[in-house]
Amino acid sequence: MKLRFAPSPTGYLHVGNARAALVNWLLARQRGGSVLLRLDDTDTERSRADYAEALEEDLRWLGLDWDEQFRQSDRLPLYQAAAERLKGAGRLYPCFESEEELRYKREQQLRQKRPPIYDRGALRMTPEQYERALANGKVPYWRFLLETREVTWQDGVLGPRRVKLPSLSDPVLIRADGTPLYTFTSVVDDLESGITHIVRGEDHVTNTGVQIDLWQALGGDPARLAFAHLPLLTDADGGPLSKRLGSLSLRQLRRDGIEPAALAGYLAALGTAQDPVPGLPRDLVAGFRLEAISKSPARFDIGQLLALNRRHLHGASFESVRAQLPEGADEAFWHAIRGNLDLLSEARGWFEVVRGTVVPPPQPGEEGYLRDALAALPPAPWDATSWGAWTGALKASTGRKGRALFLPLRLALTGEEHGPEMQALLPLIGPERAAQRLRIAAGN
Repeated sequence: MKLRFAPSPTGYLHVGNARAALVNWLLARQRGGSVLLRLDDTDTERSRADYAEALEEDLRWLGLDWDEQFRQSDRLPLYQAAAERLKGAGRLYPCFESEEELRYKREQQLRQKRPPIYDRGALRMTPEQYERALANGKVPYWRFLLETREVTWQDGVLGPRRVKLPSLSDPVLIRADGTPLYTFTSVVDDLESGITHIVRGEDHVTNTGVQIDLWQALGGDPARLAFAHLPLLTDADGGPLSKRLGSLSLRQLRRDGIEPAALAGYLAALGTAQDPVPGLPRDLVAGFRLEAISKSPARFDIGQLLALNRRHLHGASFESVRAQLPEGADEAFWHAIRGNLDLLSEARGWFEVVRGTVVPPPQPGEEGYLRDALAALPPAPWDATSWGAWTGALKASTGRKGRALFLPLRLALTGEEHGPEMQALLPLIGPERAAQRLRIAAGN
């Protein structure tokens, strides 16, 4: 078994493409197969080296690796040789129509209530007409002659699929400038590199029918290929999940503090009846089932992802996050704050609370209580019992309880109304910082 993930380096990796990459990887690793990373970069106008680097970086961040890698821009002679074979077999033919001419033809077909597909007018050119076009400076682009048949396959997710080739236009495989297009390069590479399973988005179903025909024209045996098409993702309201929505690129999710284990666990469960569990891809292999993916579109809900991220952080060990915490943060700090985090990036704010400078907000009318609290601070050293001893003494001396007892202290010490348990935070803040903040809050 050999699978591939073939992104185009024309932008940052989006969650929809990341899902396809993850499913390919899980399927290959589960069944002892290999993974090829292929960069489809023949679109020279839009492909960029920095996007290619970012794709690899984001895939590795998600926990994915690969056994083989190449980029299509390094394989142009291979495509040229395949094109010559198709030309010799009469399956690749030259065309000269401009986009304006093609648009006019489509408009005429629509007026006549006919399907707007290419009429194969170029096939009716005589050799004299062809030579005259070349003499006039025209350069041909090349179309693939589809067979007049129906292509069928058993899809690994969608079930039986069929594509009627006569209802489609012969696809352009090579531009007039000689650059090959995706439909062509993808088939040549899949055939040459020994791909056995192709897993990609549902938007490729029609393209799969064309590529099976092209695969056979190049001498491939379609019985060697298995296809699975993943229903496309929608947003939380059921609308299309736009690839242009930058907030759903892996790069932005990383910046926002989403953990790879949360994103991988969420994407692996999308479209199934399984509850997502956080885990890196290597942890998800055993439980993955391609056949569990529904034929219906899957909703990508950022709220659900955040909940899974929170769940992951609440159970994360100190060692697993140590490198991402502020310098000087120890295990006691992590255990004190992890239950209060939605994103790991929030840890920096709490580190400032326990080790940095906090300017308490004004608390009109509470100055006297805060002076009493300052006077009642327990002696050092502090531990997990110090908060209870301190507030117990204040309750007895002031008669306060509940919110009136605790909130002014939390505000004075952390500057926040909510947060981690104070019995864990107080020893981390320490007597000196606590006293200073209480003095400021009391107006001293």
